[in-house]
Amino acid sequence: MTGPALRKIIHIDMDAFYASVEQRDEPALRGLPLAVGGSRERGVVMAASYAARAFGVRSAMPSATARRLCPDLVFVKPRFEVYRAVSEEIRAVFARHTEAIEPVALDEAYLDVTDNLSGLPTATAVARAIRAEILERTGLVASAGVSYNKFLAKVASDHRKPDALFVITPAMGPDFVAALPIGRFHGVGPVTETKMKRLGIHTGADLRAWSLEALRDAFGSAGAYYHAVARGTDERPVRAHRERKSIGAETTFSDDTAAYAVLAERLAPMLDKVWRTAEAKAMRGRTVTLKLKFSDFSLVTRARSLSAPVAERAELERIGLDLLAGLFPLRRSARLIGVSLSGFEREAAEPPRQLGLGL
Repeated sequence: MTGPALRKIIHIDMDAFYASVEQRDEPALRGLPLAVGGSRERGVVMAASYAARAFGVRSAMPSATARRLCPDLVFVKPRFEVYRAVSEEIRAVFARHTEAIEPVALDEAYLDVTDNLSGLPTATAVARAIRAEILERTGLVASAGVSYNKFLAKVASDHRKPDALFVITPAMGPDFVAALPIGRFHGVGPVTETKMKRLGIHTGADLRAWSLEALRDAFGSAGAYYHAVARGTDERPVRAHRERKSIGAETTFSDDTAAYAVLAERLAPMLDKVWRTAEAKAMRGRTVTLKLKFSDFSLVTRARSLSAPVAERAELERIGLDLLAGLFPLRRSARLIGVSLSGFEREAAEPPRQLGLGL
């Protein structure tokens, strides 16, 4: 009798995502200690560059505290529209390799690549390819953890950040967890960490010494999770979020261009692809979004929302070209163009039926 098949899980975590996007788009900020959000006097740091983290600056820290730690800290306002657009690009890379994608945040996701779409022989090879594709498409660095469950994949991605790829094999798992400081266990926050240390639990080995019953008594329903992960076990599946929020298509050029006619020509097949997908899935959207990425990897998006769903391909094209024209004249050449449709209303496949009461 054989046991369950070994799973291959990847956890991708973008390095200092918001701050890295800002430094990518504004070269003068590169290498500086940078905080996204807040201000020099008030507010809260949403994200910090690695140069800022070297001074102790962390997300969720009051801006005034961050400034005391790092007097030269540069504050920039967040640009969530840009972060979301970049996140969509990253998820498009994931989708080339697997359908089992569980986004955790704009900059983080679990992937089950037990059966991968790219035909690569190992999960490590898939992770390496994903990191290279993200760098090529966005100019940003991702760290990746590879293991046989979600807990260990998450631990692995954080193990040697930034710019890391780390693998925890089944043979490594139990000993790796045993040596892990309790504060680095995913799911153990500062309050729980303090309580565990008060109880003499400082490492995975200490946690493993506790029985399931004792952990449940001390930590309630979370006790079962702590008992399992202390042994390198985590049966949670990668839960793919399959409801589509948008239908999009994009293309990267071999030669950058700033000519409207050329960009309009390259947009046409993207419009065809989006419309074919919307037709095939019987989905109608109210919002059209155009995206241009420039030669320096900076990104601009423009969107238009209608009172009623886009009715035909010609209307989608007219809106897309209007959005493109509104960006001219361009200050720099573009290397990518994309278009997406969102704000969906599904077409009814058949009239609603009254359900029987089963009496």
